[in-house]
Amino acid sequence: MSESQFNYDEMVQDALRGVVREILRRVMREGLPGAHHFYIAFRTRAPGVIIPEHLKKRYPDDMTIVVQHRFWGLEVADDHFVIGLSFNHKPERLVIPFNAVVGFVDPSVQFALQFQDEHGRDEEAGDSGAGDEPVALDTVSAEPESDAQDTNHDDDGTPNDDNKVVALDAFRKKT
Repeated sequence: MSESQFNYDEMVQDALRGVVREILRRVMREGLPGAHHFYIAFRTRAPGVIIPEHLKKRYPDDMTIVVQHRFWGLEVADDHFVIGLSFNHKPERLVIPFNAVVGFVDPSVQFALQFQDEHGRDEEAGDSGAGDEPVALDTVSAEPESDAQDTNHDDDGTPNDDNKVVALDAFRKKT
């Protein structure tokens, strides 16, 4: 069997991230239609991610944001997006490269995408081969109100018991 001169897996991942990019571009131009809203999971330590230090401490590996009622300043570039959200009633600006995104869910239509983690946790610890392994993203820790008030955390920043977990398998179409 000959070795492929094409990295098909990478090409498919790029194409699927293009779907997320196009969805966000439409939202940037037209707003969120109907009941659509998104959970976007990303690696907080991936190259190019810019989030406030208190969020990096709270979410050292990955984080999920909700794009629903209260967000602003959405800007979508070819390789990243910028969004304004509130955490504990404080407005914050996040810059998230599409390569950092590991999951995208629109629960209103049971649509979900998951991506291979190009910059895995093991790679950050020094194992350069981690990006080649697929990442099983069966659950995503969600911030159901992160775009409004960060209700998963008390005012002092400690987690409360209202955390929700979104199982991506629940949104996959059954064949």
